[in-house]
Parts: sequence; structure tokens; C-alpha cells
Amino acid sequence: MRNVLTVCPYCGCGCGLYLKIDGNKVCGAIPSREHPISRGQLCLKGWNVHPVIYNSQRLRRPLVKADREGTHRETSWDEAYDFTTKRLKEIQKKYGSSALGIIGSAKCTNEENFLLMKFGRSVLRTNNIDNCVRLCHVPTIVGLNDSFGFGAMTNSINEIENAEFILVIGSNTTEEHPMVGARILKAVDQGAKLIVVDPHKTQIASLSHLHLQPKPGTDIIWINSLIRIIIEENSANFDFIYKRTENFEAVKEIVKKFTPEYVEKMTGLSLSNLRETAILYSHSKASMIIYGMGITQHVNGTDTVQALANLAMLTGNIGKESTGVNPLMGQSNMQGTCDMGVLPDYFSGYQSIKDKKNVAKFEKAWNIKLPTDWGLSFMEMMKEARQGKIKAMYIVGENVLLSAPNINKAREALSNLEFLVVQEMFLTETAQLASVVLPTASFAEKDGTFTNTERRVQRIRKCIEPPGDAKPDWQILSDLAERAGYREMNYKTPKEIMDEIAALTPIYKGI
Repeated sequence: MRNVLTVCPYCGCGCGLYLKIDGNKVCGAIPSREHPISRGQLCLKGWNVHPVIYNSQRLRRPLVKADREGTHRETSWDEAYDFTTKRLKEIQKKYGSSALGIIGSAKCTNEENFLLMKFGRSVLRTNNIDNCVRLCHVPTIVGLNDSFGFGAMTNSINEIENAEFILVIGSNTTEEHPMVGARILKAVDQGAKLIVVDPHKTQIASLSHLHLQPKPGTDIIWINSLIRIIIEENSANFDFIYKRTENFEAVKEIVKKFTPEYVEKMTGLSLSNLRETAILYSHSKASMIIYGMGITQHVNGTDTVQALANLAMLTGNIGKESTGVNPLMGQSNMQGTCDMGVLPDYFSGYQSIKDKKNVAKFEKAWNIKLPTDWGLSFMEMMKEARQGKIKAMYIVGENVLLSAPNINKAREALSNLEFLVVQEMFLTETAQLASVVLPTASFAEKDGTFTNTERRVQRIRKCIEPPGDAKPDWQILSDLAERAGYREMNYKTPKEIMDEIAALTPIYKGI
């Protein structure tokens, strides 16, 4: 019996755990006492992380269909690779690279997502590449990037327990991110005030000092009302504002329209509760904002995130310990997937594809001329597939027919494609529509890194061999690129890929 240190793949907390290995079989999981997040604890999912590895529905060999209406049959990797590259090249030649689309996965490693980005731009010659973050946390990426220069948590998970005031918005934290929830409750035990804003009566709301239940979709209104109250009460940190921010006067003018009568009518919240929230947030020495998809999945999600950033800057609760604006990412590598450039408008590290210096750097490193036209987002690709403009898609580790906002439209889009490739562990609803299904390894069957919600980059380690002929996603992409004639993706280990990531991506430099 041996124990192998790795990372839980279930949520953005990124808890450290040991998989118990007996021969070539994972037989249990135990928490790492030394890990800074889990600290010797695991939630129910973490304790039961391993049974999925042995699910009887795991794919073991590549599957192909003679036509889109036929049934899958098992085949060799050689046939699957040849069929895939042949059809993608045919469609690329006939319709152009703009007819191809790629969807990445927040459950894949950084190395795999980086290769998918490279494969799309170098082999398929398209910027039509996106991931499931488009459906949940892109308002965070855009809103915080515009406000602070980087779209991620501004503070660490461990700082939560030393906050004096915590404002939780649109997150049932104790259930969705249990280790973050534990830090919040420890802060409360130490005297911190907790206010939860959520239309639902969640578990964490029942543990709060004050639970505000606004009408759905009115978050910008009550946040701007807090800003107005703080300004009127002369509780803003003007020294911070004038030294470290810009456009304060514009914000001050905007919030004038959020009068008490208007706010109460639109949100359903009482002025007394809003005033109490504003005073506690502005007067505490360390006030922290934590939010989840309860605000980012609204149509005005980006504006709401920017309003929260304004609130933090107004009071100087940014750039200090136990403060900041802290989004909670849902999946294990949601932050890393975006960091790796699985986005239509960025290379890895949020380096714009419209910046000529960025393009030149990647072209030199990858030894190829890169496309620079704007790519399509997740939903734009779905729309153009329904219209017959996107002809082929390559989907890695994402069950679109489960995650898309409108499953019927997503099914129509995927069914309308001439060719669909899916890399997956299981024959999901999306994989059932695919012309080619490529079987992939689980987190316990490969090496690589995940980046958790606080931007901590962590190793996952190969413990056992994949079942049957299944392969890690990075190896499949490397093989396909070589089969397609591109020789700059001939990697032997994920370490080689991380070396390239670190060389090309400033925010990962030195890793």
C-alpha cells in the first residue's frame, strides 16, 4: 500500500489529498494534514473522490461512426487519428478555418488546456476557442480585469478567517466550496460580522448575522446604493481613492440616482438593512467580498462585478490582507483554463491576440503564422453552428448538452455539424452525437497542474494506468498535431509543456 499526493478534482477549493494505492488500484482517499487549504479535512466529495475512476461506463477505446446517424464502433487509435485529421482538414480546406470551433474544459489540467489552445491556433488555424467559464464566470474575468488588471480572487482563502466583516453574495458557500465556508465560519467564531445577500434561504444565510433577499437581477442597484450611502455618510477612504484610483467623480455622479425610495422599490430591501451593511463594510478594518455564480450568471453580471470592485476601492478594501473582491470558481481548474488562453481573444496569461508583440512572440515560439481575427465565444459558436456556418467542432471534457443554457438549441447546433470530435471519459449526451469519441484518462491517471480559485498552482500526480487504451488529453492532442503534420507539439511529458507555459506566460513565469 502506498499513498500518492494529489489534488481533489471536484471544486475550485483545490484541497490536497492522498490517494491510497494498492497495486494498480485506488482504494481510498485521505486528507493531507500539511495542505494549506484542506488542513487535514475533506468534504464528502473529497472522501469519495475515487469511485468514479472505476465506473463501469468508462470509455476504454476510441469510437467512430461511419455517418452522423449511425452507431459507434470501437476502433484503433491509428484509425481514429487518421479519420479525425482527414475530416478536419477537408472541412478546413472547403470552408476555411472560421468554420471550425473548439470547446475546452475546466476539468483538464493547465498543460492540457494550453495544448488545446495551441492546437486550435496552430493546427486548426482558428481563434474560435472557448470554455465553460463563458457560461458562468466570464463576468469575473472581464469585470475584475478592467477594474484591477487581473480577473481572479484578489486575496487568498486562508485570509478569510482574519476578516472583520464578510459580505457573501450569490454563493451557498458551505455547500459549494466547503473549505471556504469553513474559513468564513471560523471568522464568525472569532467575531467577524457576516452578511449574506441571496434571494434563496441557503445554509450559509442561516448562519449569518443578516440575510438580505433582494429581487433577482437587482444586484447592481443595491450595490450602488451602498456606494451612495458610504459617500453620503462620509465613510469613504478618500486618501486611498485619490492616491490609487481614477474616475471617482464619475462613479459619484452615477450613484446619485439610487435614491432610498428607488432602491427599496426595485430591490425589495429596506433602507435600514442596506445602511447597516454599508456602515459595517466601510467601518471595519478588514472587509472582504466573496461572491459566486448567483451574480455572474445574470445578463448584467459584468457590470455587477465592476460595481463590487468600485465598492472595494471606495473603502480602500483592496490590496490589503483579508480584504478584496473574491470570486469562487466552480470547477477544479476553471481559473487555470482561462489563464491558459482557452478564450477567443487571448493567448495564455490574458495576452491579447490583437497585440502584435504578443502574436510575434507566440509565432516565434511555435514556428508558425497565427490567425489574428477575432474568435467566436461559446454561445456564438453554438449560434453559428445552428446557422450552418460552423461545420466542425472539437470538444474536450465538456458535456455541452448538460451545461448549455438552452439544451434544445445546443442539440440543434451539434446535430447540424458535419463533424464532431469529443474527448471524454464517458459516452456523455454530447459524446453520443460525435463522429469520433476519444477516451481520456482521469485525474488519477496523469500528471499535470490545476490552478484553484485563489490562483494556487498545484500538482496532480499519476497514480495508476488508464483503463484499456485511454490516454491523457495532452497526449491525444500531441499525437493528433503530429498526425496533422505540425511538429511543434511533440511532447514526452507534461513537464515539457509547463516549461513552455512558464516561458510564454508572464503570470506563470518561474513555475
